[in-house]
Amino acid sequence: MKKYVTLSYLGSVSALGVATCCVLPMAMMLLGLGGSWLAIFGKIAAASYYVLAISTALVAVSWFVAHRNGTLANLKWWLVGSTATTALAWVIVFNEAQINDYLIMQM
Repeated sequence: MKKYVTLSYLGSVSALGVATCCVLPMAMMLLGLGGSWLAIFGKIAAASYYVLAISTALVAVSWFVAHRNGTLANLKWWLVGSTATTALAWVIVFNEAQINDYLIMQM
């Protein structure tokens, strides 16, 4: 696998991790884990939009480089997976308040 596709997946996974930094603790509290450690995620949440923007740029550059090198046909599904992961991270970030409200109602 090409290095730029690996970099694209690294960016996508980090974007997904940053996007779930405020939703995941609520879900873990529903599972019975304590909530005193939630303060750790405040610093991560402050940088979430920057990480998401950088990962989106990495995915776009990966598509461009694959197209330019003529390897788009071979790497298309890897790039689609990376793009879908980044898109999921954006959806979670934009709907974070609604997801948290739903999880609070479940408590």
